[in-house]
Amino acid sequence: MDLQRAWLVRGATARLLWPLSQLFGALAALRRTLYRTGLLRSDRAAVPVVIVGNVIAGGAGKTPSVIAIVRHLQARGLAVGVISRGYGRNTEDCREVLPASAPQDTGDEPLLIRRATGAPTFVARKRIEAARALLTAHPNTRLIVSDDGLQHLALARDVEICVFDDRGIGNGWLLPAGPLREPWPRACDLVLHTGDQPAFAGFRARRALADEAVDREGRMLPLAALAGRRIMAVAAIAKPQGFFDMLEAAGVPVQECIALPDHHDFKDWTPPAAGTTVLCTEKDAAKLWQVQPDALAVPLVFEPEAAFFKTLDAKLSSLDG
Repeated sequence: MDLQRAWLVRGATARLLWPLSQLFGALAALRRTLYRTGLLRSDRAAVPVVIVGNVIAGGAGKTPSVIAIVRHLQARGLAVGVISRGYGRNTEDCREVLPASAPQDTGDEPLLIRRATGAPTFVARKRIEAARALLTAHPNTRLIVSDDGLQHLALARDVEICVFDDRGIGNGWLLPAGPLREPWPRACDLVLHTGDQPAFAGFRARRALADEAVDREGRMLPLAALAGRRIMAVAAIAKPQGFFDMLEAAGVPVQECIALPDHHDFKDWTPPAAGTTVLCTEKDAAKLWQVQPDALAVPLVFEPEAAFFKTLDAKLSSLDG
């Protein structure tokens, strides 16, 4: 049994790791206390900050949530910027993510967010550095959305959004005996469920694949046009099977599925036989196109329910008061 499955139940593996989870919890509690008492300092950006994160390890849908939130705020006329640590990148500095940036330099998720929203996006190990650099380069920015960072207490925040998938809180234990980075329940402003079967109360989101794939040049191809082709699907995300299942639900005839570790760099990629059409996720596309230029990315359609945005707007409006 792998660790992800062990985290769903309080079985032998989880119980064996439980003492370590108590140590993890004690250290995390001490850290929170140090920030709460001011012995460790939280820095505040010059504009309101919305954190989109999770308490469960592994992908729960933060990045599509960030994209949906940024697009919603942009539609309201707000000048929004995005900050991120840039997980998986080869660089250590604070830098702006541009549409032509290499994913190895910025991280694949910040690059996806930048391309999907057009919002100014900066990455840095210390998110306050990313926020300050963003505001210096784009002084008209009125609000910052942080991709992840719920546990990054060094950055003060005005709104916290906690994202869950169908795992809920798993077995309810802290790392490494369970999937939790911190105890749940915890105070937060909004809970968003990205799966089909929420484990507890919160807002919901609809997710499905778009009806069209996109190539490296931005050209669109209807999924229906893939009928009769030999299809290979590849995903290097937290839950690759989810992508494969959605392709099947969309009626795409996939002959081969390749699941790779999250944030895989594709340096060891071997192109398939001639005549094979390779489909991938939007997140993987920037890296895969470097070694498989004719691959097609299938975008995700992610739509939080209207009540979620209504509540978020009310929270943000209260900050103006």
